[in-house]
Order: sequence, then C-alpha cells, then structure tokens
Amino acid sequence: MVLPLNGDVVDGTAHIVQVALTPIFLLTGVGTLLNVFNTRLARVSDHNQRLAELMRAEEDKATRQWLAQHCTRLQHRLWALDAAVALTALAGAATCGTAFILFLGSLSDKAIASWLIVSFGVALVCVVCALIAFVIDTVLAWHGLRREGPLPRDPG
Repeated sequence: MVLPLNGDVVDGTAHIVQVALTPIFLLTGVGTLLNVFNTRLARVSDHNQRLAELMRAEEDKATRQWLAQHCTRLQHRLWALDAAVALTALAGAATCGTAFILFLGSLSDKAIASWLIVSFGVALVCVVCALIAFVIDTVLAWHGLRREGPLPRDPG
C-alpha cells in the first residue's frame, strides 16, 4: 500500500537533499582544484631544480644573472602555488565541517544555522583566495615569459 505524500513533506525532503548536496559539489570542485594546483606546483618545482643545476654549471656571469631572474620568478610562483594548495585544503576541511554540521543539525537544530554559515563561508572564502593565488602564479608565469623568455630546456 502506497501512502499519499503531503506536498510539505516532499518540499521539505527536497530541500534537505539540496542542502546536503551543496557541500559535496563544492568538495568535488575543491578536489579538482587541488589536483590542478599540485600538478602545476610539481612542474614549477621541476623547472626550479633544473635552473639550479644550470646555474651551478654556468660560468658566464650574464647567463647566470638571467638564470637567477628565472629562479626568482619561480620562487614567487612556488609561494603563490603553496598558498593556493594550502587554502584549497583548508576549503576542503571547512566543506567537510559543513557536511558534519549538517549531519548534527539533523539531530538537533540548536545554534546550527550560525555554524553552517561560518563553515561554508570559510570554505568559499578559501576557494576564492586559492583562485586568486593561482591567478598570481599565472600572471607571474606570463610576465616571466614576456620579460625573460622561455625557461631553458634540457638538450636531451
């Protein structure tokens, strides 16, 4: 026997499902951002290591100075990417906290709304700040290519 569903029950259930899925979608996006940032961080780190090797082997002062400029730019990019990764990880933690608070809210409604606003707000602010740090890395990369040219490549 199928019981007829009240419209308020369906609306209430749909709202609970919507609210529960929002942090999950953000967490998926956060995971994707972490993957992108970590991949870029590994590439910049590899370039930095290669430049350090080239600087040690280089005897020409002008070339060493040019390589040092590349190293300085790469260090700035590493800082920006480190910040992006740290902020994104914090956003993921805050998103998990939001999901946990939602779970607690289903058990008890006391003071849960303010905690939800704070934890989800922290997650969103961290994601925005991580994206800003990523844009800083991108601008540094573009600026370096225009000003200093491409990074030296392995001859092999």
